[in-house]
Amino acid sequence: MYLTPEIKKNIFKEYGKSEFDTGNIDAQVALFTYRIKHLTEHDKQNSKDKVTERALVRLVGKRRKLLDYLKETHGIEAAAGGGVAMARALGIDLLGQ
Repeated sequence: MYLTPEIKKNIFKEYGKSEFDTGNIDAQVALFTYRIKHLTEHDKQNSKDKVTERALVRLVGKRRKLLDYLKETHGIEAAAGGGVAMARALGIDLLGQ
């Protein structure tokens, strides 16, 4: 199993306020990014797995909506301490589409 409860707690602890702060946008984006990276590797090895490919596309869309919300509410300049730094650490391009 690639996403154990310990991994989730570590992600929430690092990007949220605590390991129990599962509603924090930064923590959710970090969790989605972890899952996207895993599904991307799976999709590279199993190119005919269309169910996983669809799940990957949906997950990327969910993450994109959260990042758009983050940009709307905080703005790129105002979020420099949280959202933008978090996105850079995860390797996400906020300006790209």
